[in-house]
Amino acid sequence: MRTDLVVIGAGPAGLAASLAAATRGVRVVLVDAAPAAGGQFYRQPAPGLGARRPGALHHQWRTWTRLREGLDRHIATGRITHLPDHHVWSVEKASGCLTVHALSGPEQEQPVTVRAAAVLLATGGYERVLPFPGWTLPGVLTAGGAQAMLKGTLVVPGRRAVVAGTGPLLLPVAAGLAAAGVAVAALVESAGPGGFARHAGALAAQPGKAVEAALYAARLLRHGVRILPRHTVVAAHGDDRVEEVTVAALDSGGRPRPGTARRIPCDTLAVGHGMLPHTDLADALGCRIDGVVGVAVDDEQRADVPGVWAAGETTGIGGAALALAEGHIAGRSIAARLSGAAPDPQEWERAAQSRAALRRFFSVLDRLCTPPVHWTEQVTDDTVVCRCEEVRAGTVREAVEQLGAGDLRTVKLLTRAGMGWCQGRMCAPGIAGITGCPQTASRSPFARPVPLGVLAREPQNDPRSPVESPAEENVRQYNVTHHRGGDRP
Repeated sequence: MRTDLVVIGAGPAGLAASLAAATRGVRVVLVDAAPAAGGQFYRQPAPGLGARRPGALHHQWRTWTRLREGLDRHIATGRITHLPDHHVWSVEKASGCLTVHALSGPEQEQPVTVRAAAVLLATGGYERVLPFPGWTLPGVLTAGGAQAMLKGTLVVPGRRAVVAGTGPLLLPVAAGLAAAGVAVAALVESAGPGGFARHAGALAAQPGKAVEAALYAARLLRHGVRILPRHTVVAAHGDDRVEEVTVAALDSGGRPRPGTARRIPCDTLAVGHGMLPHTDLADALGCRIDGVVGVAVDDEQRADVPGVWAAGETTGIGGAALALAEGHIAGRSIAARLSGAAPDPQEWERAAQSRAALRRFFSVLDRLCTPPVHWTEQVTDDTVVCRCEEVRAGTVREAVEQLGAGDLRTVKLLTRAGMGWCQGRMCAPGIAGITGCPQTASRSPFARPVPLGVLAREPQNDPRSPVESPAEENVRQYNVTHHRGGDRP
C-alpha cells in the first residue's frame, strides 16, 4: 500500500494531525493497535455492551465527537484510510521514503506494509510502574489499567479500592471508580499541597485545569473518599489476592515517617506514578530522544530524521489538550511540506500558543508529581521486580554491587531482568531506580515481538522499486535542501 502520510496512533494527536492533513488534500493512512479510534484518552466501550451514556465516563466529550465526525467524513471520501487492530513493529527509511511494517489479524501474524512520503509518530505514552512488596498480588493494577477497564468494558476491578501513587491521573481514576459504585477507601498522593502552593502562579496560568481538579475533588468529597496527601504505599498484603494496603506519611526527605503506617482493607489497589513516552519506533529510526522526556521536535513537530514528525505524549507527557495542539500543527506542517511549500507558522498561531502554555504548565506539574525520593528503600530483596522473568530485587542489586554492572544492559545480561515479553518496557523504570543505573533507550529494531515467519516473508527494500510520487519527490527535495547543511540545527 502506498500513501502520502502514515499516522501511527489514533489518539488525540494522531486524530488531530490526520484531520488537519486530510483537509488540505493529503492522503492519510491512520494505523492503530486498538479496535477503534480514540486512544486511551477517548477509549470507548465495545458497541455490543450497549452503553447508554458513554460520555459519562469522559470529559471533553464534545471534542471527541467533533474528531470522530471529522474522521468518519474523511473515511467516507477516501481521504483517510483507517487500519484498526494493526500493531506497528517497525518503521524503516530506504530509497527516499518510509516503510511502516505492522501486524494484523486475530493472532497478529498477518504482515501489512505501508509505504509513504512522511510518517507521524503519535504513539502516546505508558505508565511508569514501580515495584513494592506485594505489587504482584491479584487485585493490584495500574491506575490507567483500572480506568481502561472501566471505560472499555464497563467493568470495575473490585468492590473496595485504594488509588495511590502520584500525578493528575489519580483524580479521574478515583472519581470514575467511585461513580461506578466502588467504595474508594482512600486516594493516596505522594505529592504534598506545599509544592502546589509554591507554584500557584505557574499553575494558575491554566485555570481550566484548576477547575477540572476542583470538580474531581468535589466528586470525591461527595462520595466520602478520604484524600491522603504526602502519603505513599509501603506494601500490599494478601494470600490469593490483595486484602490490605499499608500506607504511611512521608517526611520532608521523602521517607515513610515512623509511627504513621496504617493498614487499609481493600480488594483493589490502583497505583500509578506518572507516564513515560513511547519512543521505540522513533529510537529505532534514529530520532534524537531527550532522555526519558520524549522525541525531540522543532516548532513544526518535525523530528531530526527527514520525513518524520512526532506529536502527543511521545514528545513529552502533557495530556489530551497538548496532544491535540501538537497534532494539529504537525498535520498542517506535513500538508505544506508534501505540497512543496514552506509552512506559514501564522496559520497555526493559536495552536502554538496553546502548546507553549501547556508545556510550561506540565513542566511544573511534572516536577511536583514525582515518586518519593527514597522509594527504593521500601523494596525488599525478595520483591519481584521483573515479572516476566521472575527476577527479584536482591538479584539485580547483586549484579551491581558484586558483579560490577554499571548499566541496565549489563544488568539484563547478568540477571535476565527485562528479557521477557515486554522487553523491559514495564520493569525498566523500577530496575533503573533500584540499581541506580540510568534508564536509556534500548535501540531495538522491533517495537514489539514479531513471529519469525513474518520476518521470513518480509520483502526486502529494492532501490529500483516504483517511481516516487509527487509528495515523495517534494519531501526528498526538501530534505536535500534543508537537512544537509541547511536551516535545521
